[in-house]
Amino acid sequence: MLTNSSRTETEAAKKSSIAEFENPVLPDETNEAPKVYVASQWQLMWWRFRRHRLAVVSTLVVLLLYLIALFCEFIAPYDPAAYSVDYTYAPPQQIHFWDNGEFQGRPFVYGYLAERDPETLEMVYKPDPATKYSLYFFVHGTPYKMWGLFDSDLHLFGIKEPDGALFLFGSDRNGRDLFTRVIYGARISLSIGLIGVFLALFLGILIGGASGYYGGFLDNILQRTIEFLRSIPSIPLWLALSAALPADWSALRVYFGITIILSLIGWTDLARVVRGRFLSLREEDFVLAAALYGVSEIRIILRHMVPSFLSHIIASLTLAIPTMILSETALSFLGVGLRPPIVSWGVLLKEAQNVQSLQFAPWLFIPGAFVVVTVLAFNFMGDGLRDAADPYAQ
Repeated sequence: MLTNSSRTETEAAKKSSIAEFENPVLPDETNEAPKVYVASQWQLMWWRFRRHRLAVVSTLVVLLLYLIALFCEFIAPYDPAAYSVDYTYAPPQQIHFWDNGEFQGRPFVYGYLAERDPETLEMVYKPDPATKYSLYFFVHGTPYKMWGLFDSDLHLFGIKEPDGALFLFGSDRNGRDLFTRVIYGARISLSIGLIGVFLALFLGILIGGASGYYGGFLDNILQRTIEFLRSIPSIPLWLALSAALPADWSALRVYFGITIILSLIGWTDLARVVRGRFLSLREEDFVLAAALYGVSEIRIILRHMVPSFLSHIIASLTLAIPTMILSETALSFLGVGLRPPIVSWGVLLKEAQNVQSLQFAPWLFIPGAFVVVTVLAFNFMGDGLRDAADPYAQ
C-alpha cells in the first residue's frame, strides 16, 4: 500500500510530466548540454577540439609558423644572402624601450662596439650606448620578389639607417643576419615534406584498404611487398638516390625528387594499420548493408570504412609532417639533403656542427629551437585532432 507521502510524490511527478508535455522546452532555450543532441558531426568535433587547450594553442603556433613561411620576404628585414665582414659572429641584440631611465617612445637597439680579444684574437662585440637604432614598422629596404611574382621593397620592420646593424638573432661566420635566414628557412623546412606526406597518406589508405578488404592472394602479395620495402635502410637509400638523380638538377630539385621517391616507401606503416582495421571492419553490419545495397567497393572503402578510424589517420598525418621536417633537418645537417645556397633549418644547423660555434656563438643553434617548437606543436595538435575526430569516445 502507498503511504500518504508516496501518493503525494506520485501525484507531483505526474503533474510535472504533464507540465513538461504541455510546455516543452526547446534545445535553444536551455544550456549547452541539450545542444549536443541536435549538433552536427562537425560541431561535435569542434566542441571536443576546443576543450583541448594545448591543442588549440599548438594549432595557432602551427598557423603562425606557416604564415611566417608564406610571407617570409616581407617579414625578414634583409636579404638572406646579404653579408657584412664587419659583423661576423655578432651576438643577438636586445630590444630596449628605456635609455638612462627615460622612456623613448619607440623600441630601439644599441649598436656594436667591436674590439679584438688580445688573448684569443677573437672579435668581441659589446653594446654601444652612444649609438642607437630605432625600429620602425613597414620600412623600405632591400628589394625582393614576393613569391617570385611581385616586386617590392617593403618590410614588416627594420631600421632606416643604411649603415646600421640589426641582428635580433645574431649573425653567422659571414656576417649574415640569422633572423632573416631562419625566417626564410621556415618556408623550405615547413613545405618540403607536404607533398611526400600526402602522397604517402593516399597510397597507405588505398593499398592498405585493398589488402584488408579483399584479403587472400592480393593480401599476401601486398604484405610481402611492404615487408621488403620496410627492410631497406633509409640513410643508404638517400645516399644512393642523391648520386643517381641527374647532376644538372639544382639542390632543391634533387631533394624534392628524393622526398617524392621516399614517400613511395613511407606509406608502409599506415598501410599496415589500415589493413588491420579493414580486416575487422569488413564483417561489420554497416559494410555488409552497403554491399547488399549495391554500393561500389571503392565507395565502401573511402566513404564508409575509412571514416570509422579517421582519428588514427589524422594522428598519423600530423606525426608524418614533423617526421619529414626532422628528416630534412638531419639529412641537411649530415650534408646529404639540402645544400647552400638554399636556406633551411637543417642547412643553418650545419653551420653549428663544431665546438667553436658551441663555445663562441651559441645563437647559431636557434634554428634547432624552431625545429623543436614545430615538432611539439604538430604533436599536440595531432592529439587534439585525434580526440576530436571521435567525439563519441569516452
